[in-house]
Amino acid sequence: MKATEILMDEHRLIERVLDALEHSANCLRTDATVRPGFFLEAADFLAGFADGCHHRKEEGVLFEEMVASGMPAQQGPIGVMLQEHEQGRAFTRAIREAARKLEQGDAQARSALVASAKGYVALLRDHISREDEVLFPMADQLIPPERQDQVLRGFNRVEQHDAGPGAHQRFLALAERLEREAGAIRA
Repeated sequence: MKATEILMDEHRLIERVLDALEHSANCLRTDATVRPGFFLEAADFLAGFADGCHHRKEEGVLFEEMVASGMPAQQGPIGVMLQEHEQGRAFTRAIREAARKLEQGDAQARSALVASAKGYVALLRDHISREDEVLFPMADQLIPPERQDQVLRGFNRVEQHDAGPGAHQRFLALAERLEREAGAIRA
C-alpha cells in the first residue's frame, strides 16, 4: 500500500466524524438537545486523530519527503495545506471552548459552537478533496519509488511513538461512538 493510500483511508474515517459533527451542529442550531460532551469528544478526535496522527504524518513525513524531492516548502500546495492545518487547529480549539461554555450553562455559546463546528467541517471537506485529488497524486509522482518505503516507516513511527500503540483503534472506536450518537439526535 502506498503512503498516500493510507492517508486517503484516514480521510474516509475523518469524513465520518465530519458528517456526525455537521449533523449534530445542525441539530444544535435548531434547538435540539445535543450534549456538549459530544462536541468535546469530537474535538478530542479532531485534535488526537485528524491533527495528532493524520496531519503529523503529512507534515512530519510526507511533506518533508516532497520537499526533499523538490517541492517548495512554504509556498504552493504544501504551504496552503500547512495554513489550513493551522486553521483547523484554531477551529478545534474554538469548538472545545464553546462546548465547555455550553456545558457550564452559557446559552450564548450555542451559536459559537455551531459556527465553529460548521466552519471546521467546511474547511476540512475542501482540504481533503484537494489533498486526494491534487496533492497526493503529485506526491506519488514526485517521490521516487525507492523513497516510498521510508515514508511508510515514518508513518509507522508516528503511529507507534507519537500517537501511541493502539491509538488508531481507540480513535476508530471514538468515531463509531460519535456516529451512533449523532444518528440518534433528531432535529
